[in-house]
Amino acid sequence: MLIDGQPLTHGFIRFVPEVGRQAAARLDEEGRFTLSTYAKHDGVIPGVYKVEVDASEELSAKKKKWHAPKKYFRYSTSDLKQSITEPTDSLVVNLTWDGGKPFVERLR
Repeated sequence: MLIDGQPLTHGFIRFVPEVGRQAAARLDEEGRFTLSTYAKHDGVIPGVYKVEVDASEELSAKKKKWHAPKKYFRYSTSDLKQSITEPTDSLVVNLTWDGGKPFVERLR
């Protein structure tokens, strides 16, 4: 997982199909991930997926740091799609700040 060419090292990625079970993974310190659908690290079923990335970090009960834009947090706003046709260990998902940068959000 890259953001503006650099590894995104905080958060989770989810592949959400139109029908069926989603797959998810935690990002590691190099921005890598191994998806799990039914069992840990079993991968994802071939198909087309909408993708969401939760790159938030809880700093306190009232503060959250975003390591990627909030638009990626929900597949309905991320505009990310991925087609999986066969097993792979080299999938790269590219995100961009589009001129923005990490920020701290104050929660209510």
